[in-house]
Amino acid sequence: MNADTTPKPRNDYDAVIVGAGFAGLYMLHRLRGLGLSVRVFEAGGGVGGTWYWNRYPGARCDVESMEYSYQFSEELQQEWEWTERYAPQAEILSYLNHVADRFELRPDIQFDTRVEALAFDEDSGKWTVTTSDGGQTTARFCVLATGCLSSPNLPQIKGMESFGGATYHTAKWPHDGVHFKGQRVAVIGTGSSGVQSIPVIAQEAAQLFVFQRTPVYSVPAQNTKLDPDYVAKVKADYRGFRKESWFHPFTFHAELNNAAALETDEAERDRVFDRYWQHGGLPFMASFNDLFFNMEANQTAAEFIRGKIREIVHDPALAEKLCPEQTFACKRLCVDSGYYDTFNRPNVTLVDLNDEPIEEIVETGIRTSARTYALDSIVFATGFDAMTGAILKIDITGRNGAKMREAWAAGPRTYLGLNVAGFPNLFTITGPGSPSVLSNMVPSIEQHVNWITDCVAYMAEHGYTRIEATPAAQDAWVDHVNEIASVTLFPSCNSWYLGANVPGKPRVFMPYYGFQPYVQKCDEVAAKDYEGFRLSA
Repeated sequence: MNADTTPKPRNDYDAVIVGAGFAGLYMLHRLRGLGLSVRVFEAGGGVGGTWYWNRYPGARCDVESMEYSYQFSEELQQEWEWTERYAPQAEILSYLNHVADRFELRPDIQFDTRVEALAFDEDSGKWTVTTSDGGQTTARFCVLATGCLSSPNLPQIKGMESFGGATYHTAKWPHDGVHFKGQRVAVIGTGSSGVQSIPVIAQEAAQLFVFQRTPVYSVPAQNTKLDPDYVAKVKADYRGFRKESWFHPFTFHAELNNAAALETDEAERDRVFDRYWQHGGLPFMASFNDLFFNMEANQTAAEFIRGKIREIVHDPALAEKLCPEQTFACKRLCVDSGYYDTFNRPNVTLVDLNDEPIEEIVETGIRTSARTYALDSIVFATGFDAMTGAILKIDITGRNGAKMREAWAAGPRTYLGLNVAGFPNLFTITGPGSPSVLSNMVPSIEQHVNWITDCVAYMAEHGYTRIEATPAAQDAWVDHVNEIASVTLFPSCNSWYLGANVPGKPRVFMPYYGFQPYVQKCDEVAAKDYEGFRLSA
């Protein structure tokens, strides 16, 4: 009998990356550039991360397309053509597929494979990666490119399994689409995915019931087709265009108004707010410099938006129910295309859960304390277990049997959002304690990937095989993140930034406010031979 000469699949690599979205693709590209052997495991059937899964009606980015893209390759920047100011999901997914093909990344990615466990072996200094197909892979480095918004949050409502119609979550949308024509549809949730999907679903459904717990602040996208002259101007100096955004706290282009709202008379203040409203999008947050630090200033922006809602929504009583009362933008500011106008449609009904809470889901629909709503479909636009959910779904065991779930039981603790004490050679891209969701994610991702790549190269050059944050550096960083957050208004309401949307999740403000000072800190740490990390051979 002849020996089996079929090549056996490799199961030992220099690095394993979990996730093939923006972060995983670029991390793969950079580590391959160092000559490392790399394997990427991706739960989805293709590249894209959040843009692979979130295909709900109206899904698009709230950062302008010319900025929500990679900058590591000038050729890529020049050749790709965005069509709209705010790119829709399908276009972003096409872009990421183009990147995967252009840089020949697919051969190193294993799709339809979920990472279930990571375990560090003290003797070998390697991580064992256990995957959903029963396989085990070892690697010296492991990089979690799992995304900040990738673990869907499904509310626990009595009777969910009894519903006789169809149910959907915006973050797990069927890839062949959903048709609501002639249907009675409920959307539960009015965060970003609800605000984007509700206007589109309303155009098709016979009846749409919007179940709202907390009204949101939303500003118009003012989305348009991209002006070729504008595109040409940006591409003529893309490097300069990118550099400008680094000086904005949220790393996207916005005209920063250095005036204080409280030092501007009311008439002029309203003119400024209106100018930013007409411009559209998240730059509204840059309209005055004191909005995130002074509650009285913050409420000038809040009242301006409430005034706009009252102008747009015809029914005064309904308009009041749609007016938020909490701190402006302490929850993620939404960017919409006709959200408030949608409530003027005769086929749209707002269900205020403060007046009539949901008691249970029944076979025919949703029963509240006031009535039963007969439904054909229910859409859960209930967001994510943000920033930590995807990481903690993996059973991660570090040195001396340390469990990540236990290390983060009282809230996530990291050093720079890049590493956790007790877990050597394990990096988190845009992890808790980094700007992440308070920034344009793509520049934040690139900054982290570049830092990790430089770190790995430094280790090779100096003969180190392990790197791990010291507990003291981690504790000091967590204290610093909390200190920075405490001088802002972001922690002042129950947001997913704090984990407040997930029952039982510790209330900890997870992102770091301020991109530029964060980058400076990361650069200083590297320049001081990775101060705060323990490196060993």
